[in-house]
Amino acid sequence: KKGGPVMWPILIISFVGVTVAVERILFVIRENKNREPELVEKMLECVERRDIDGALAIGRKSKDFIARIMVYTLTNKEYSMTNAFIRASGQELARFGQGMAVLDTVITAAPLLGLLGTVTGMMRTFGSLGGGDVTAATGTITGGVAEALIATMCGIFIAVTFLFPYNYLNARTEEARHEVADASNALEILVKKSETMPPFAAHS
Repeated sequence: KKGGPVMWPILIISFVGVTVAVERILFVIRENKNREPELVEKMLECVERRDIDGALAIGRKSKDFIARIMVYTLTNKEYSMTNAFIRASGQELARFGQGMAVLDTVITAAPLLGLLGTVTGMMRTFGSLGGGDVTAATGTITGGVAEALIATMCGIFIAVTFLFPYNYLNARTEEARHEVADASNALEILVKKSETMPPFAAHS
């Protein structure tokens, strides 16, 4: 209340930021828990042996997002393995990127709203000086200065607070992108290797 009317939009965007940050962190925790790199390696081993059905059978049992991408890719590899991988990986990486624009907006808007509160508070302060009786306007002056400082502090505090989950989520998204790229390279190499391998060698 003492921060002035600008505090209401600051309060609203802080609630939005908390909601998105908590949901995204829970999403990352869930995805990390579902990761099964050993299972992905088993799928790649099956691909190397030309056992595509075996790889699909293993992958369909997993909730690992890399396994899901590989299942979709191997299912559609006769048509275009590259396009299938790009489509599947794009869908999975989009899930990691959800909410990031909202957090970015919160981090950018909060200090700007705080600055707006500073301006409105100082306007109130200088407006109270227009009457000439400084002693009578002391309460209004101190109230205006307090409004400016409170709004600025809250805006900066929100921006700094949400910067940490934003950077963490960005780092996890980048890590997921590297994991996808590594799986893409491994799958392409092993598919080409299995295609050039003599049939008896593939089953040995």
